Amino acid sequence: MKLGPRHPLSAGVQAFLSMSLLASAPALAALGAGSTALDELVVVGTRAPSQISEVPGTVWVVEQEQLSEQIQSGKSLKQALGQLIPGLDAGPQGRTNYGQNMRGRSVLVMIDGVSLNSSRSVSRQFDSIDPFNIARIEVLSGATSLYGGGSTGGIINIITKKGESGGPHFTTQVGATSGFNDSDDLDTRIAQSVSGGSERVQGRLGVALEKRGGQFDADGDQIKPDITQTDLQYNRSVDVTGNLGIELTDSQRLDITAQYYDSRYDGDRGLYLGENFDAVTGVDRNAFEIRDGVDFDQEPATERHQVNLNYQAFDVLGHTFYAQAYTRSEAFSFHPFPYLKVNDSGELQTGSYYSASEQSTDLSGAKLLLVRDQDTWRFSYGVDYSHETFDATQMLFDFDTAADTGGLVARESDVVGRYPGITIDTLAPYLQVEKQLTDSWRVSGGVRYEHTRVAVDDFVDSDYQVMVSQGQIGSAETVPGGDNDYEESLFNLGTVYDLGAGQQVWANYSQGFELPDPAKFYGQGEYAIAGGNAVLVNSVNVEDSPLQAIKTDQVELGWRHYKDAWDAQVALYYAWSDKALSYDRNTLSVVVNDQETRDYGIEASAAYRFAEQWEVGGTTHLTRSQQKVDGDWQDRSVTSASLSKVTGHVGWRDRLNQARLQGTRVIPLDDDDGRQIDGYTLFDLTGTRELPVGRLSLGVSNLLNEDYSTIWGQRSVIFYSAYGPEEMFDYKGRGRTYTLTYTADY
Repeated sequence: MKLGPRHPLSAGVQAFLSMSLLASAPALAALGAGSTALDELVVVGTRAPSQISEVPGTVWVVEQEQLSEQIQSGKSLKQALGQLIPGLDAGPQGRTNYGQNMRGRSVLVMIDGVSLNSSRSVSRQFDSIDPFNIARIEVLSGATSLYGGGSTGGIINIITKKGESGGPHFTTQVGATSGFNDSDDLDTRIAQSVSGGSERVQGRLGVALEKRGGQFDADGDQIKPDITQTDLQYNRSVDVTGNLGIELTDSQRLDITAQYYDSRYDGDRGLYLGENFDAVTGVDRNAFEIRDGVDFDQEPATERHQVNLNYQAFDVLGHTFYAQAYTRSEAFSFHPFPYLKVNDSGELQTGSYYSASEQSTDLSGAKLLLVRDQDTWRFSYGVDYSHETFDATQMLFDFDTAADTGGLVARESDVVGRYPGITIDTLAPYLQVEKQLTDSWRVSGGVRYEHTRVAVDDFVDSDYQVMVSQGQIGSAETVPGGDNDYEESLFNLGTVYDLGAGQQVWANYSQGFELPDPAKFYGQGEYAIAGGNAVLVNSVNVEDSPLQAIKTDQVELGWRHYKDAWDAQVALYYAWSDKALSYDRNTLSVVVNDQETRDYGIEASAAYRFAEQWEVGGTTHLTRSQQKVDGDWQDRSVTSASLSKVTGHVGWRDRLNQARLQGTRVIPLDDDDGRQIDGYTLFDLTGTRELPVGRLSLGVSNLLNEDYSTIWGQRSVIFYSAYGPEEMFDYKGRGRTYTLTYTADY
């Protein structure tokens, strides 16, 4: 079986990969934080607390110390997880995490079991919480039937910090990041928490604030802002997370967690697009520059809040009973974007406009789970219910003002619809059965039945709403909405065998399911202009063109070892489906094709403590994504396929000091259409010193000052080049930066 891309690697890169593979998987808690035992409890594998040794699958645990080490080197949450989780793609540095797949497929991201995924797949799941409020992260690689929609590539469950008895306990953290290019090249952050309580009641409140300046590449040039999905230059974020845990009785507990997160543009500098958008039209491609004077009536932002209640009761008719109720609301605003119509000379024509969308989702639901242990059996069964509503608007800006200022000033002129309103109700009962056949051998299997109803509002194609607003036409007919039902039965079967001496092997088969972005599928129409009005000729609507769901099947074989100086895990996987998701580059809408796809590869990690104070380790994910065309397997588009990667690290610590040198190699990827994503190699260095009060950390990110374009930047060129020159969308990687952080617990 051929794994990874077909590109030859240089001798130097091969040596680096060999070093990493020699150390090559999991419980990532072992990487710099000590050994993880097979009896460690995790929730992500079975939905109820279970030992890692009972899970027939690839489980990773990112502990708080590991995450803090990455964040204090200057990385964002998505970049840190891309570094620490083998099967997860390398993380981008902007606001979006589009294309950051796991094993080539979509990832279900949760906070304390509440999904951050929505029907409108705006990829901002990691623009959701400050790492200061994260206790640990549990990861299950690969498709799983246990959690339902969106989990075709894996699950990432972010677990927030909880209160402690006694106290009060305080944590203060301040930090700064800079590449020392100019006065704008400075990010600052401050965070504070307080926790405490009695044996019966515990609580914690954590507040984290971050202010970012400009970002500069390896040549010292400021990076062009990402005007497609928005980036984090000149951004301010605040995360307020609080929880309260109450022991109602000796056998009942209630936990309440609430969060408010707001991350938005907060500056006056941005990308100048040339007078009359000359840089975009090609009249003057040298007109692009970063300028003062930004003034948007609708600024790029991510805002969300959620409330989560968890109730647990022991010995309810011989069961342990878990109940969860939650609600989440979020609003995403985007950067203004030019939609231009030009003649052969590059002159602007009627129909050009400058706009930005805002997309809102409200989600609420409940989960019920009963677990019964009887002799060598365990029965888990329950039901999930969720209700989601989505709507999206598009703010149109005064075009003359935008053209005169090169897009720096955006004054509202009108608000129209961007996508049709969507309502989704999902009901999913499930059953999981586990059997301990012998002291060493355990098997499990289950089924989840998922019923989803999608209701779509009537909608006028957004392009024609703009034409009505501009006075080009008087009216446009509505694309009819409607509703559609989806029913999927998802199965899983797995087994894990204990070899002794801290080693296990496992095998499993599981299915995952996703409904791809109905908002970008429905509500589009073909019109004819008659009498100054747009008459609907053809449309993508619920009755005539029902959106197809995508089911993923996966098989996996794995081995893990936790003992003495070694921690290691490796898994081989093969995932397939009979449908493929693609995007129309002209309309940026989703297209679901009846086309076989497959992803296969190897995912691994290991750490070896070869002396009391020294450790070497690494991770690898070698993968290939393909689709069948005319009976032959071809490489899937580089816009969606996962890139292989290898990481390696060397760590040292004593009683007061800690240091770590790590490297990441993202391997180039090409497809059968001749497109390519260039790879890159980055090194980071971190060090921590314990002080009489608190600890001081220094991190150097991109140690060798590598000049590269981010994965998203290269994909963005492919997606958006029909709207402007490539240099407008090439989102560069940040050059060498230094991060200084002080943390005190008291």
